[in-house]
Amino acid sequence: MATKRDYYEVLGVARGAGEDEIKKAYRTQAKKYHPDLNKDDKTAESKFKEVSEAFEVLSDVQKRAAYDQMGHAAFEGGFGAGARRGGGAGFSGFSSDQFSDIFEEMFGDFMGGGAAQGGRARAQTANRGADLRFNLDITLEEAFAGATKKIRVPTWAPCEPCHGNGAEGGAEPVQCPRCSGSGRIRVQQGFFMIERTCEMCNGAGTVIKNPCKSCNGQGRVRKDKTLEVKIPAGVDDGTRIRLSGEGEAGMRGGGPGDLYVFLGIKAHKLFTREGADLYCRIPIPFTQAALGAVIDAPTIDGVMTKVTVPAGIQSSQKLRLKSKGMSVLRSANRGDMFIEIQVETPVNLTKKQQDLLKQFDEAGGKATHQPESESFFKKVKDLWGELKE
Repeated sequence: MATKRDYYEVLGVARGAGEDEIKKAYRTQAKKYHPDLNKDDKTAESKFKEVSEAFEVLSDVQKRAAYDQMGHAAFEGGFGAGARRGGGAGFSGFSSDQFSDIFEEMFGDFMGGGAAQGGRARAQTANRGADLRFNLDITLEEAFAGATKKIRVPTWAPCEPCHGNGAEGGAEPVQCPRCSGSGRIRVQQGFFMIERTCEMCNGAGTVIKNPCKSCNGQGRVRKDKTLEVKIPAGVDDGTRIRLSGEGEAGMRGGGPGDLYVFLGIKAHKLFTREGADLYCRIPIPFTQAALGAVIDAPTIDGVMTKVTVPAGIQSSQKLRLKSKGMSVLRSANRGDMFIEIQVETPVNLTKKQQDLLKQFDEAGGKATHQPESESFFKKVKDLWGELKE
């Protein structure tokens, strides 16, 4: 028969280690050797048993005292509370509550459990209504100034005849006989305890003897709900607004979900948006572009503003209007507005207009500065030199 290792050595702690230190060491070793996490290691199961046996003794004050005095002999031959039938390591004599708490903390969702919070808290979580999403399109003006919009949302609402608890006449549900009101069932599997949702009450901890006829025991009915959504100034495309508790009603008194309103901003006929800045393309006659002018430009406020166009401006050049752009969310600031000039060439010229333009062209000659064309042909010359016709 193989000699058993010292329990303190198994957990890797000193003999004077405190309770918290022993628990911490056990968590580390148990996770390291758990059979389900080490399926390719044939020795993991035996090491896991050894670690569990050491923790069972050292975590119990009386057993630890006996072990410190007599060693492994304290538990041989049926002596002491930790003796086991048939030999070998197991969890008899080990507190199932302590075991469950530690393993839930260690493995979480892997074990199918969570921190124990009581039947009522679990019922609220299990029966909580679903969150809802509503897509709402608004104009650019509404995004700039803010707005209040009414929306109609199809959802689940609490059943009025049973007051949302699912029982006929609003009678109180009774405690679930299977889980004794906890909403959870503990099942021993091999070395450890697994906790799962009670299938009889679906985690609610209560059952209904006489279901409500209006909602068939669900505690909720289908219903359209009209809500007001306050949209702050400066929102952008894709902004999400959360309305707490306005989602689906939970089943049988469970808490409601939330409603998330996702904003979409419609395309505008005049403006395009980049962040807090706005862009507007304005065409002007080539005479105004050449001579300069004062023109009217629209703004998102819904008013026209005067803009000075410098003489000789070129197509695609931009003029900046400071603080004439979009509102900035949760701020008194505004972005800028950029006017992109588009120089327009006239069409359907009269004979007189054509003659005047020819005179202008002949009078100008090389003295007339045309920056765009001059720049282009300079680049051509630098690249290839003089080209033959």
